[in-house]
Amino acid sequence: MSFIVVIPARFQSTRLPGKPLLDIAGKPMIQHVYERAKQSAASQVYIATDNSEIKKVCKQFGADVCMTDAGHVSGSDRIEEVTRILKLSDDDIVVNVQGDEPMIPPAVIDQVATNLQANSLAGLCSLFEVIDQQTEINDANAVKVVTDNQDMALYFSRSVIPFDRDNSKQSVYKRHIGLYAYRVKILHDFVDWSQGELEQLENLEQLRFMENGIKIHMAQAMAKIPPGVDTESDLAKIKTLLEK
Repeated sequence: MSFIVVIPARFQSTRLPGKPLLDIAGKPMIQHVYERAKQSAASQVYIATDNSEIKKVCKQFGADVCMTDAGHVSGSDRIEEVTRILKLSDDDIVVNVQGDEPMIPPAVIDQVATNLQANSLAGLCSLFEVIDQQTEINDANAVKVVTDNQDMALYFSRSVIPFDRDNSKQSVYKRHIGLYAYRVKILHDFVDWSQGELEQLENLEQLRFMENGIKIHMAQAMAKIPPGVDTESDLAKIKTLLEK
């Protein structure tokens, strides 16, 4: 199996400006992500950014950096530009590792790439974790996914899906994890499609693939994935874990 990892890294963040460069246990957050990705089976790991300071810092710890357009609205758009910069083939596999997950297990990076290679009907693959805490089930920031009998996504939503009409307590809730493996051709198609109604309503870019008939294979993550960093509170928790 051969695949590469691309880590999108934007300087601008509404809640945490300069997030990729925030210090965690003596290293910028983006370095933690990069080092985790380098422990995977990826043939190469690239950081994709539009910010010269991020590029400078990443070069200092030895990362390969692709400078990309500042106008991208999603990580998928930024990664698609990288596939053109690197002149990748349509069938090549690229894994999108979020730049704000400094504790991502390398095993799950390999998992999504392996799953995509094994599922020819899928255009991309992703992962989920089963959740049972009602606060997380109701949390709009915890994106839920429902799947069919072939483990393909039926829908993603910030709402509670499935809806347990009779309060049977038998529903299994799956929290989507924002880790993707794509075939390059699908990324080229993605940037040519306009945003659909569902993507705009839910603010979930993966719905653009689904609205255009692309199948997304889902699997339960083989390792527990610690939460990413979106807020000051998240940052404090991650600092505590990594400083130990």
